[in-house]
Amino acid sequence: MAVHSTRAHQATLFGHPTGLFTLFFAEMWERFSYYGMRALLVFYMLKGFLKYQDAEAYAVYGAYTALVYATPFIGGMLADRVLGARRAVLLGGLLMAAGHLLMTVEQSGAFFTALALLICGNGFFKPNISTIVGSLYPEGSHKRDGGFTLFYMGINLGAAMAPLLCGYVGETYGWHYGFGLATVGMLTGIAVFWAPVRLTQGLILGGALLTAGGMIWLQEDPYLLAINGLVALALLVSAGVAFVALNRGGLPDDAGLPPDPEAPRRLVFGVLRADWAIYLGVAAAVPVIALLVQRNAVAGVLLVVLGAIALSVLLFEALKPSTTRVERQRMYVVLILMFFSMLFWAFFEQAGSSINNFTDRNVDRVVEDRTVAAAEVGTTIALTPSQEQLGHVYQGEALNLTRLEAMRAGSGGPVEWPVAQADVGMGVGGSEIPASVFQAVNPVFILVFGLVFTWLWGFLGKRSIEPNIPVKFGLGLLQLGLGFGALWYGAGQADAFGMVALGWLLLGYLLHTTGELCLSPVGLSMVTRLSPARIVSTVMGAWFLATAFSSYLAGLIAQLTGVGHGEGEEAVIPIPQETVDVYGTVFGQIAVAAIVSALIVFALSPLLHKWMHEEAERHDDEEGAGTPRKPPVKVRSH
Repeated sequence: MAVHSTRAHQATLFGHPTGLFTLFFAEMWERFSYYGMRALLVFYMLKGFLKYQDAEAYAVYGAYTALVYATPFIGGMLADRVLGARRAVLLGGLLMAAGHLLMTVEQSGAFFTALALLICGNGFFKPNISTIVGSLYPEGSHKRDGGFTLFYMGINLGAAMAPLLCGYVGETYGWHYGFGLATVGMLTGIAVFWAPVRLTQGLILGGALLTAGGMIWLQEDPYLLAINGLVALALLVSAGVAFVALNRGGLPDDAGLPPDPEAPRRLVFGVLRADWAIYLGVAAAVPVIALLVQRNAVAGVLLVVLGAIALSVLLFEALKPSTTRVERQRMYVVLILMFFSMLFWAFFEQAGSSINNFTDRNVDRVVEDRTVAAAEVGTTIALTPSQEQLGHVYQGEALNLTRLEAMRAGSGGPVEWPVAQADVGMGVGGSEIPASVFQAVNPVFILVFGLVFTWLWGFLGKRSIEPNIPVKFGLGLLQLGLGFGALWYGAGQADAFGMVALGWLLLGYLLHTTGELCLSPVGLSMVTRLSPARIVSTVMGAWFLATAFSSYLAGLIAQLTGVGHGEGEEAVIPIPQETVDVYGTVFGQIAVAAIVSALIVFALSPLLHKWMHEEAERHDDEEGAGTPRKPPVKVRSH
């Protein structure tokens, strides 16, 4: 899929082709739509018209995210052979926009069809827009790494904006408004990618001003306002730079065209053009994929079968007589670290499922105006129901999340609350941060710390003390485990009503992010560096397949935290005291598994580093045969 242009005279800004800034915003808006929907998906299945139990929602979420990671391999191949990256990006964007729009329809068939459209669209969009980024740079350009770093910062900017807008609006004003914003974001990304330069400039600047204004105008909470302001400022600065860059020219007309211009028009079986065959194939695949997501156990079996086939192929290649000792040992390194990468992402992807529900049900997200005093016992006070009242007795029954949301929907304002002794210290008033907003914590941390890690690795590298790839994998797993350890410890320190201090959630996310910054940047780079040239695409496909399987595994792990809601109209989410230990126990088990995995990687690292044969790679580089390095900070690949 790597298509490199020989263009040497493109317009540039800061040494980068100006077309990069078009792609920056096209991808930013696509990630805005994807992560906006992701922030709401589990909550929508639990609280929306589907009324799923935890286990059902987690199973669908796992199958959906697994297939999202599985389809880019197919989309990349079809673009390489027929469509070209440019048309594939447009097709993928339109499919995803249709999927987001269909999410607003409250009907089971529409819901699963929407997920299938998103899966297919991501398969075409995700790999091919990255391919176009690479094609903007001449072969061997030392600027390519920096260009990808800028591009990935756009990914994280979109991922940070999405929960702050789509998540907030969806939870506060209605699911359909959140999904609607995701639809608008996707359509904006398509327009930025396809429109003439002047219209693209207007879309970039106008979209940034409207979005930044909305992020500020919607917020009254001072803490969220500060975070929204930081992200809005980054968006406006990025838009200003892109506007200036595009004054010098936009995406070249030939960027992302098919390698063979006749390929889309070539007849298949002598009757149908190749491009139309793909479009019809996608139309036929959508209901099949919708069924796979709905019957998620089938998706799991399919992933296991494909994984077994891929592993068999790679082992056959590693063990066959024509494979050299260096190639064989490098393949062992790739396979071993592929396994530990799969574990990392299976644990990390709890963010969108079990950690999301933990945040909703057990993390204290309210910045209250005051607390109930002892002198108020026996009186009645007027208060607007918030998360602060969860677990407290109201009208003879401990208040759970289901009943709290019904009270909010019914009264729309203050209620009369008789104060009992157990209510002393309960928060009153203030503002409650929607749980989905915390999906922005990880990308915001990446925006803050991504360049810090780039500098750190460079600083250590100049002194010849930069950790090698296996050690970085171990550090990533260790910090991920410590992050889950923070969530476990926080759950153990919950108050009498089962509520956990917000600081433990933020600490957990911080450690997960630093772990990601250790492991994520080296994954794909390692595959391209260590795989034999004859099978590098096959190994890359297996790597993405392992990532897909890790997402399915993440759904299974999340099911361990599932709690029953009762049945039918009486379905309720249990009070926090009943759920906090469930989450704490599972998070503690994940922490132990991740830390033990890290220790195993550390123990194996001397052998794995030896098997990498980096001295042979340095010799290849001196001969001019080395593989160009991947970007130093691949901060968001999903």
